[in-house]
Amino acid sequence: MKEPARILVVGGGYVGMYTALRLQRKLKQELRQGSVEVVVVDPEPYMTYQPFLPEAAAGSISPRHVVVPLRRVLPQCQVIVGEVTAVDPAARTAAITTPAAEESDAGHLEVAYDELVLAPGSVSRTLPVPGLAETGIGFKTVEEAIGLRNHVLEQLDIASSTRDPAVRDAALTFVFVGGGYAGVEALAELEDMARYSIRYYHNIKPEDMKWILVEATDRILPEVGEALGRYAVRELRARNIDVRLRTRLDSCENRVAQLSDGARFPNRTLVWTAGVKPHPLLAATGLPLTDHGRLRCTAALQVHGVEHAWSAGDAAAIPDLTAEPPADPDDLRKECAPNAQHAVRQAKVLAENVAAAVRGGPLVDYAHKNAGSVASLGLHKGVAHVYGRKLRGYPAWFLHRAYHLSRMPTFNRKARVLAEWILAGLFKREIVSLGSLENPRAEFALAADTGRHNEAS
Repeated sequence: MKEPARILVVGGGYVGMYTALRLQRKLKQELRQGSVEVVVVDPEPYMTYQPFLPEAAAGSISPRHVVVPLRRVLPQCQVIVGEVTAVDPAARTAAITTPAAEESDAGHLEVAYDELVLAPGSVSRTLPVPGLAETGIGFKTVEEAIGLRNHVLEQLDIASSTRDPAVRDAALTFVFVGGGYAGVEALAELEDMARYSIRYYHNIKPEDMKWILVEATDRILPEVGEALGRYAVRELRARNIDVRLRTRLDSCENRVAQLSDGARFPNRTLVWTAGVKPHPLLAATGLPLTDHGRLRCTAALQVHGVEHAWSAGDAAAIPDLTAEPPADPDDLRKECAPNAQHAVRQAKVLAENVAAAVRGGPLVDYAHKNAGSVASLGLHKGVAHVYGRKLRGYPAWFLHRAYHLSRMPTFNRKARVLAEWILAGLFKREIVSLGSLENPRAEFALAADTGRHNEAS
């Protein structure tokens, strides 16, 4: 009996999940007959919709509603929770490490493939800043977003319950490094949440808090344009947020943020959102990479010069066919920006081309002109630059929500997010910290070790 053609999708993020979702529809007959199988590999059994992480951190959306279970939306695919550690393009095999293999010391699982879709995404780009690895907090996963929410609320509790002014000031100082979408939106939403929360603390005032945004370049939110970037700076500063442009974080040892302009901020919260870099897996594949470590791809989303290998999203350098061609024909075209807008649309074309490769059909090139950008600056505040029009304030914030709600996968998740927004408008914010969820065995371990609870009673 002939083995089914196996399509291996590495990564369950934007590109991975949307590609597999469309392959389910395009290859429905082949999947039903068993002549094709789609295997999706990701370290997590869900896809995270990252634009909603700031709202999840602020408590506007439940964390379980910003993730999409892969097995539920991909019932015709095989989902493997694990990590691809190596790829052999010549033999067309991939090595996968799974939690079960780690538990049993069985080594890695080797999977053969006919078509390979590489979409592992990106990871946080860190710099050798002293103290960063020990004290920094990222903002790329739902776990980090919820952990940061709990942490900020815990700092308010610490500040409210101490008489030590040094401890209090450090607890109420929040430093964010990076002026892109992640940093600005996370800071704006959390500052909103903290400002609301302190009305329930009798000894903390809004002016007691210090929120600092550190950006190495001369503007924030470069995607929305210079004018809206300046507007965003003015809006944040009007809320008493200290925005420091052309400034770098030199050190954060001993929980003291030392900036390049000479300022020092003792703190207990330092959030690092200063960019991303391609996933380390790409360097281990032996496939052609750009100087920035992304896979060099054609406009048809094939890895350049390699058959049966495809990529898109953060991992891929895709030529932008809508941009002006270079003056010198030997120069490379401008690349598509590695953002969610392109990733979702590339996934559609990628699935079409992979299905065409399986069936022996023609390939199509990816071409999409950037529609614009939207960013939230907290509740009812935002900026947007869409199809040449610039919006600010409430209209931009509403457009931000409407756009991302439309992009959220599955009707189930759309309805849940919309319901939570409606309820949030009718009721007060939740200000409870559930930091103990991050270490659920602590209470039981304490009781077992000390016997502090009287079992005889």
